[in-house]
Amino acid sequence: MAKDLHHFINGAKIAGTSGNFLDVFDPNTGEVQARTPLATEDETRAAIDAAEAAFPGWSQVNPQRRARVMFEFKRLVEANMDELAHMLSSEHGKVIADAKGDIQRGIEVIEFACGIPHLQKGEFTEGAGPGIDMYSMRQPLGVCAGITPFNFPAMIPMWMFGVAIACGNTFVCKPSEKDPSVPLRLAELMMEAGAPAGVLNVVNGSKPAVDTLLTDPRVEAISFVGASATAEYIYATGAAHGKRVQAMGGAKNHAIILPDADLDGVVNDLIGAGYGSAGERCMAISVAVPVGEDTANRLVDKLIPRVEALKVGTSTDPDADYGPVVTAEHREKIKSYIDMGVKEGAELLVDGRDFSLQGYENGFFMGGSLFDKVTPDMQSYQEEIFGPVLQIARAKTPEEALALPSNHQYGNGVAIFTEDGNAARNFASKVNVGMVGINVPIPVPLAYHTFGGWKRSAFGDTNQHGPEGVKFWTKIKTVTARWSRGNEGASFVIPTMK
Repeated sequence: MAKDLHHFINGAKIAGTSGNFLDVFDPNTGEVQARTPLATEDETRAAIDAAEAAFPGWSQVNPQRRARVMFEFKRLVEANMDELAHMLSSEHGKVIADAKGDIQRGIEVIEFACGIPHLQKGEFTEGAGPGIDMYSMRQPLGVCAGITPFNFPAMIPMWMFGVAIACGNTFVCKPSEKDPSVPLRLAELMMEAGAPAGVLNVVNGSKPAVDTLLTDPRVEAISFVGASATAEYIYATGAAHGKRVQAMGGAKNHAIILPDADLDGVVNDLIGAGYGSAGERCMAISVAVPVGEDTANRLVDKLIPRVEALKVGTSTDPDADYGPVVTAEHREKIKSYIDMGVKEGAELLVDGRDFSLQGYENGFFMGGSLFDKVTPDMQSYQEEIFGPVLQIARAKTPEEALALPSNHQYGNGVAIFTEDGNAARNFASKVNVGMVGINVPIPVPLAYHTFGGWKRSAFGDTNQHGPEGVKFWTKIKTVTARWSRGNEGASFVIPTMK
């Protein structure tokens, strides 16, 4: 029988009281394995209450001691890697190796957060004026919140709460209701690592829980990753209620392939970046842009057999290239985009819609699909498909290829494949996209840099993790200090350092 999941508030598992649940499926079998409780406004406020009560004490813990909690949390996540990966895989459908990668990329942000004693240092100027010193300090905000997506249930929560908590904030995480078990387990491990009760809370829910976080005046900052329409709503609503907001949206990541590129290497990269995790990545390559007809024809000839040979299997199959998509509903959405592309006149070279895995006919599996001759006016090109579908949009010149990602509504990531350093450098400088790979198909920056797209891929002006993350989760205070030098009389002129 399906088990009922819980919330995690003030260091304890809390059963849902609303009576409303959403099913958590095993994507391999299509069976319901658990039920996620949907929090009421009062339950969400209880999580905020816990975070608010924990903040004064946690914010006064010195940075070195906060770092020690992060070090221990990192150790515990690593020690529980297998358990977490199987838990993640069973709800999301990622193969185990990919699930471990999801967790590892989160751990890397925790490693970055372990350096908080250095990262949170302010600046100091001695003798800024006669007898005057000036210094700044970065202080925590208070209660912060994260709203995280289904496709990275370990990495993205750790991106958010890792830096926020290390900076001295307390946190409420609202994970995807589709696969919430890993965030719940991470909260338990954070308590085991030494964080006081209330420092990290997890509340499951839907729009009422989200709206409570967006409107409660005690929540100082909100971080979000998900669809662009929701990101825009999160940003507008949170900002209207005086909150600091970073809201990351959808993507349509292009790979530009110049004629001099090593096509065998490019194909390997496209297969991994386009179809890994069943395409359910906001940094997946979903559009290949070969420059010139000869490049395009050679690319197609090499891609077709590779896509046809993709091994789709259960998430526990060590030989599978990728597993099922997360829900039957999402599978139907992906299929509808393939139907749309066919109607719009794109050439469907490989059709994965009717794939079925023997023995797992009720699972949410899809074969790989490949389109050619996709054009910018097609809706299937303009929108994010978020599945194992790669589109080829041919370009006649490098300038035409540059224009495709630059003019697209999304601007998350882009890659260029070439052996020409000047061409790559020029492209990286000019392309209107937030993250660029040069012969790198998934240019997700490492934890000590920063993650964020442009245009409708991101709302707000501060990116995830890295130095930008520390900036987002803290507020700067600047102090100008002068010790008494006797009575010099009143001055009615604005102070200067002249």
